[in-house]
Amino acid sequence: MARHNETQRLKWALAISTIYFFAELIAGFLTNSLALLSDAGHMLSDIGALGLSLFAFRMSQRPATHQSTYGFHRIEILAALFNGLTLWLIVGIIFAAAYNRVAQPPIVESYGMVVVAVLGLGVNIAAALILHRGHRHNLNLRGAFLHVVSDAVGSVGAIVAGLIMLFTGWYVADPLISILIGLLILFSSWSLVKESLSVLMQAVPKGIRLDDVRRTIESVGGVSKVHDLHVWAVTSDLFTLSAHAVVENGGDFHEVLNGIEDTLKERFNIEHTTIQLETESREEKEFKAF
Repeated sequence: MARHNETQRLKWALAISTIYFFAELIAGFLTNSLALLSDAGHMLSDIGALGLSLFAFRMSQRPATHQSTYGFHRIEILAALFNGLTLWLIVGIIFAAAYNRVAQPPIVESYGMVVVAVLGLGVNIAAALILHRGHRHNLNLRGAFLHVVSDAVGSVGAIVAGLIMLFTGWYVADPLISILIGLLILFSSWSLVKESLSVLMQAVPKGIRLDDVRRTIESVGGVSKVHDLHVWAVTSDLFTLSAHAVVENGGDFHEVLNGIEDTLKERFNIEHTTIQLETESREEKEFKAF
């Protein structure tokens, strides 16, 4: 049900962004505003990001196969990483265009630019509100959300640049504010790229400390020690754990295993576990052999 709601939100945001992209692109050419054209280019990336996120959600719901035993959940992470890197590409394009305009800024139709940018801000706010719920817990949705929020920042920048040029005639404000918008986009997208790479590298998920997991398992009745402990994320909200747990001599393996699994699910929301149980006597024997 949660994924269905996320899919519907993405569809609405995609429809709104697509309609406004064409309006802003035409307005950017008519007003000769780099800020508006940059914002339109960013809006186009929003469309691609939202479409990719929607595709990733649908693919992630496909069942596992003999070749893809974890299913297709990682497509969501790949989509999030691609969206983050796309934002960096857009920033590079903005910086290049702004550099060429700083020395000889062209005349911009400031009034029309402000009107279009205000409408664009309203569209971006609406799309952001649609995507806001759930973006903190899913990297794929967060990637789409960041595209929309960054675009809203672009609209604010275009409004500010338009007002400055309208009242002062200082046309260099257009490329300068475009550069500022690019820097803000870089800052906002850094965490998305970083967390996506972290998941792909099978690092310990954000918010989970390996030492805390080890102590929690060792606190379960009948467990004396834990080793070969690994925790990673298949996707944003699907955590996996593997470990060897040493059971006290005479301990009930079935009871210990149930206790570990229940505790991990309750404390860390880790439901997919592979736990090998060993006796103390076996571990001592292996240690002496070593």
